Amino acid sequence: MRVRVDLPEHGHEEAGRLITRLVLAQFHAVVRVSGRAHFAGLVLDDATGTVTAESVRRIQRLRTHNAGVLLTLRTIGDVPEALHGPLYGAVGCRMAFCGVTTWDGSRFAQAWGTEWVETTEVAHHTVFADQPMTRFFHAVRKRVTGKAVTTEAVTVRQVERERWSASQLAHAVPPGHAVLSLTTVEGEQAPPMLVDLRG
Repeated sequence: MRVRVDLPEHGHEEAGRLITRLVLAQFHAVVRVSGRAHFAGLVLDDATGTVTAESVRRIQRLRTHNAGVLLTLRTIGDVPEALHGPLYGAVGCRMAFCGVTTWDGSRFAQAWGTEWVETTEVAHHTVFADQPMTRFFHAVRKRVTGKAVTTEAVTVRQVERERWSASQLAHAVPPGHAVLSLTTVEGEQAPPMLVDLRG
């Protein structure tokens, strides 16, 4: 069964937010008391003004009732600043679309955390010979090839980096793509990945 509640886009914005909050509260009340085997979902096309301390607590409890809510926000700035951390902690799946600001991207980067990455650095050092004969051969080789005699020093190390940085989210996500992280019902999280929304 699907139910669609279509509120006017213009005029009476505060009344629209109030109705959306009531729908969210009613949804939570219904899924809490019914013993269903199937999943129940609520999609809020514009969650601006509906995220309150109480609604965040309700969202946290939905997973245990085999239910979920999809919240769409133009910017995290639509949510009171005191609720930023609790909201990111309450939602299991997060999606950052192309064109997100670096400020919003920093919140996603914090929520997704860091990972250890192996980096390889190659440094070229010029070889200085002590023996006259070796210096002669090096000079001949440099004259023929145009390059000095060098050695390579390879350094491999583990570095902790953000999975997706705020700058990458703001500037490296191509149009029609988004960065998505998923969480299973058991709470296991998959690392964020770039997804193509056009296909």
